[in-house]
Amino acid sequence: MLIGLADDAYSRSELAAFLQELQQLGWTDGQNVRIDPRWGAGNADEIRKYAAELIALSPDVIFVAGSTAAGRVLQATHTVPIVFIAVADPVGAGFVESLSRPGGNASGFTTFEFSMAGKWLELLKEIAPGVTRVAVLRDPTNAVGAGEFGAVQSVAPSVGVEVSPVNVSDAGEIERAVTAFARAPNGGLVVTGSELALVHRELIVMLAAQHKLPAVYFNRPFVTGGGLLSYGPNYIDQYRRAAAYVDRILKGEKPADLPVQAPTKFELLINLKTAKALGLTLPPTLLTTADAVIE
Repeated sequence: MLIGLADDAYSRSELAAFLQELQQLGWTDGQNVRIDPRWGAGNADEIRKYAAELIALSPDVIFVAGSTAAGRVLQATHTVPIVFIAVADPVGAGFVESLSRPGGNASGFTTFEFSMAGKWLELLKEIAPGVTRVAVLRDPTNAVGAGEFGAVQSVAPSVGVEVSPVNVSDAGEIERAVTAFARAPNGGLVVTGSELALVHRELIVMLAAQHKLPAVYFNRPFVTGGGLLSYGPNYIDQYRRAAAYVDRILKGEKPADLPVQAPTKFELLINLKTAKALGLTLPPTLLTTADAVIE
């Protein structure tokens, strides 16, 4: 398996959910199955190296998280069965022929449609009506980042916001870009889905707080770590569902015959402490629809 960050508590909780579900399906690491984890941390060079290492082990199946990692593994093998999660557009990326009939050696679970990025901008405007400028943090090496930025751009005129892209590649670039953006008033952030954003999430949340920028994120760890608001699929649930696909492949089914599935659980998290620090009064409707409010 090729997944997130080795020293990250949230990544560890995702792995634990996957292993727990596998065990409930009758597979226990070290007994009747061997699991070899690799932690890609969004680093393309490391992911490429780990993909080769895993394929050299002649595994029965490779489980992989994220579009970047899935792409590298699929470049390296067209025969080893692959189960992926957190991939935004597997058809557009060429990972599968179609969602209902993947056709190749991979199947799994999508993370969200590009239109979700437009929802992030709408939520930002709802929670911080004074925002008129938005920096959109994206991974420039991933086609998903371009697609999500396009979705934000399409919604921007209807909510009266000017958007500009900020590339997420290293800490220095993020800090320089966000600091420069924050020099003008009425700014906010939308952080689109990427492994690199997760790697740098503490820095991004710190910069948002330092420059008093309301921010909307794609995943809950940003908000539990002090960010303002997140909306997106429940990734722990995806890890559990992926275990069922791994189980079916280990029992003889082929990825080509397993349909790609969309998320079934989405969650809205709001950090009230951060909202108060930013001087924001939250709409009651938003608070009542939130899945979790952190105080």
